[in-house]
Amino acid sequence: MPEQQKEGESAPEAITSGTSVPRRRARRTTLLIAGAAVLGALAGTVTGYAVQYHRAPTPLPPLAQQKMDGPKPAAVNDATSRRSTNAGRWHQADEDLAKKLVDVPGGVQDSFSGPVSADAFAASWYLRPSDAVGGLIRDGIKSVATARWAENDRNFIEVHLLQYRDRSGAEGFQSEMVGYMPEKDYAGNTGKDFPGVPADFGHLWIDSKAHEEPGYHPVRQARALVRRGDIVMVVEYTNNRGDIDEKALVDIAKRQMERL
Repeated sequence: MPEQQKEGESAPEAITSGTSVPRRRARRTTLLIAGAAVLGALAGTVTGYAVQYHRAPTPLPPLAQQKMDGPKPAAVNDATSRRSTNAGRWHQADEDLAKKLVDVPGGVQDSFSGPVSADAFAASWYLRPSDAVGGLIRDGIKSVATARWAENDRNFIEVHLLQYRDRSGAEGFQSEMVGYMPEKDYAGNTGKDFPGVPADFGHLWIDSKAHEEPGYHPVRQARALVRRGDIVMVVEYTNNRGDIDEKALVDIAKRQMERL
């Protein structure tokens, strides 16, 4: 029951239809206005797409350099090399690391010097090339360069330069090689520090014994490993009579270090 009106208080004014608007009708009007705004924006977007659809496409501006300069693949003959016959596989940036390779001596046999792809290096270095390529890519391999030659059909030398995108990739390759070289299938010993290089950056191994098979000459190998920043240098010296000239290996490795 409503409270009785106190004396002196005036009664509230009556709400008439001409002086006030019901609250429900005001909310409905607001929703209608918002819906009309959304429909208007949607109609404008559809109209814009329809107009653009019927217009002819605007041609792109011409490239600043219509044709990239580069060597054309050459036919195989006495003057060609692996690089000239596969010119499309090489990039100008690959020249930088290849220029740091030690010079191949004159008068040697089966010589090569230049950049190589990561898969080609993996095929010549690892027992499982398909797995190794993925590891090289994950470690951030940037470029690989190789120089190799043969001396008197007895000594075979290979120099590999591996450049990574940062120092951690080079450190990973170095630590992995230091870990497996003492195994029996490789050098079979812990090796020794490379002369003139801190122990953490260089090492040298000579096989404990030659690898012998019936009908073949005894093969013995030595390896020098040096890391400089993000570049790893590996020099392999192989002799097919079982004799290793350690001085010759160290000399090649030091000349390669000077180039780096």
